Amino acid sequence: MMQRYLVQVAHEANPQACANVARIFLLTGSHYLSQADWGCKDRDHHAMMIVEAENREEARQIVPPPFRAEARIVLLCKFTLEEIDALTREHGNSTSS
Repeated sequence: MMQRYLVQVAHEANPQACANVARIFLLTGSHYLSQADWGCKDRDHHAMMIVEAENREEARQIVPPPFRAEARIVLLCKFTLEEIDALTREHGNSTSS
C-alpha cells in the first residue's frame, strides 16, 4: 500500500550550495526531484517533496545518494473529526470546554 511522505533535504545556507544541490536534483531526471520545492528564498535551505512510497526506506531511496543519510522522511496522514474525537477519548482529554 502506497503511503505519502514529506521528504526534506537540507543543504548549506549559501548561494553556491543552493545552486549545486538544485542542479543535482534537476539533472537526475527524476520527476520527484525535478519538481522539488525549495525554501532557499525564505532562508530555509531545504528541498521539500511529497512522495508516494510503500515505506520510509523506499521514500529515502528517491533522494540522491550524497544526501540520503541526512534526509528527513515524515509519514503524512489526514485526520477526520471522528478520528480526532477517538484520539482524544483514548488519551483521556475532552474537546469541549
